[in-house]
Amino acid sequence: MTSQPTTTKLEFSRSPGWVQATTDQLIMIGRSSRHIIRNRDQLLGTFLQPIMFLVLFSAVFGGAIEKSLPPGVSYLTFLLPGIIVQTLAFGSTTTSLAVVNDLTKGIVDRFRSLPMNSLAVITGHVVSDLARNGISAAVMILVGVLMGFRSSASLAEWLLAIGLLALFTLAFSWMNAIMGILAKSPEGVQWLGFLIVFPLTFASTAFVPADSMNKYLRAFAENQPFTQIVDATRALMLGQPVGNHGWVSVVWCLGILTVSLPLSAYLFRRRTAQ
Repeated sequence: MTSQPTTTKLEFSRSPGWVQATTDQLIMIGRSSRHIIRNRDQLLGTFLQPIMFLVLFSAVFGGAIEKSLPPGVSYLTFLLPGIIVQTLAFGSTTTSLAVVNDLTKGIVDRFRSLPMNSLAVITGHVVSDLARNGISAAVMILVGVLMGFRSSASLAEWLLAIGLLALFTLAFSWMNAIMGILAKSPEGVQWLGFLIVFPLTFASTAFVPADSMNKYLRAFAENQPFTQIVDATRALMLGQPVGNHGWVSVVWCLGILTVSLPLSAYLFRRRTAQ
């Protein structure tokens, strides 16, 4: 009588789902961050363009607009928070470019063959762009201080301003991720982002006070998210009362996040499943 050979069933331990998803997202964050560091042309533009805006706007329009500002407030002091918000808004459009590049160049198709979290690619771009935009804002503040910007804000007010700007960047990056998923080409998403961000930025209090606008533009400017965020950031950075701008800005950002996060997840899964 011959004995039957015994077979041993090998079992591989698998990490819990949330652990695997977190690991995938951290890997994609590292990948996107390395791409930003290696792209020196993009980094140069990220830092030089807002500095040029700050210097030129202050020099060209400062003499005319300063007359409409409260006594003792320089145009540079008024302008810097608005330029920062503008820079973060345009900087968040790089998320849409990164997403559409991954989708059109077949990179996402390669990732689909791996057991990875489906949203890790987008999360990687959003978080890495958040860090890049944060560095850009810090450089702008440093340049503003060298040009004469002074603040009487407390440490707590500066931390609140930083938190609000981070929330704003996060919200607009996720909104831009949707445009990256829907777009068919990088050129298309560039124009789409420009058409959304440009009017919202310039039809706001980023560069001029609202009371200097005509009544129709002023009505629009005072009830759109950029003005609320600019006014809240400006008040916090200068140590002035924030008023309703603070909580209205947070509501705008959380509303955009509430819509953008699940919608981007749905659209990404739908497009990559084709």
